[in-house]
Parts: sequence; C-alpha cells; structure tokens
Amino acid sequence: MKRSRVASVVALTLVAGLSLSLAGCTDTPAPEPTPTPLSTISAEALLKAAETTILDQAIAYPSADPAQVSSTILTVPPGVATGWHFHSTPMYAYILEGTLTVTYDVDGVSQEKVYRAGDALIEAVGTHHNGVNNTDSPVRVLVVNMGAAGVANTTLVP
Repeated sequence: MKRSRVASVVALTLVAGLSLSLAGCTDTPAPEPTPTPLSTISAEALLKAAETTILDQAIAYPSADPAQVSSTILTVPPGVATGWHFHSTPMYAYILEGTLTVTYDVDGVSQEKVYRAGDALIEAVGTHHNGVNNTDSPVRVLVVNMGAAGVANTTLVP
C-alpha cells in the first residue's frame, strides 16, 4: 500500500511539474528586441564620391546594354601576378589584406602603384595593367564590377 501511495505521489508530482512547464509554452510571441539607436552605429568611408579612376579618367558607365553589378574576392598568392589585362567598365577595389603592386601601361609608359590593406580605388578603365604580389602573404581584394550585360568585366591581354 505504501508503494502505491509513493508511486501516486511521484506520478502526481510529475504531472504537476509537466503542467507547469507546459504553461510557459504558449503561443505568446517573444518580446520585440529593443531597437539600437542609430547613434551607436558607425560608418567608415572607404572611398567618397569618386568621379575618376586611379589614373584620373572620368568614370563612365556603359549605356548600350543593361547594367550589371557583380562582386568577388580575389586572392593572389605570394609571388603570383594577375597577368596583363584591362577593364572595359568601372571597377571598385578594396584591399582586404596584403600588398599588391600594379604596373599600368599608360601610352607606352609604365606607372607603378602600390596598394595596401585598407586602400580603396576605382581601377583604370581601358588601360593595360598587371598586379603582382611581391610579398610572402596572400593578397585579398574585394572587387566590385559595375558592368553591363554582354561586356566582359576583365579582358586578358594576349
């Protein structure tokens, strides 16, 4: 008899505990998070209202075809070059890490520029150039192409 009373008390305790647990599981939505004041959000300008490329060319968008924007992260291993190439449309680049040395062929004259982590630029349009990672660490570059349908973002120079 004592065992059945103990079993009954245990069973009632479990049922009561389960009922209390389930009482907290209602369809009441969780409280909305408190909005963060805009004053706590910071913004760091990387490139502000650029009107020209790194070689002082006016930025011009292709107008014959529908616009397309694409982005990639380019990783250049140590000792590797991009190969000579050019861009037919505007391209924004932000150096995420490392150092990239770029040589531009401007009317047969070489111009060299060195870009380091934190640098932002609008790349030259229509100008042959070659980037080289002369360091012992990879270079990572965020590339945003502002191109057009049917127009190659990058064209390799044979």
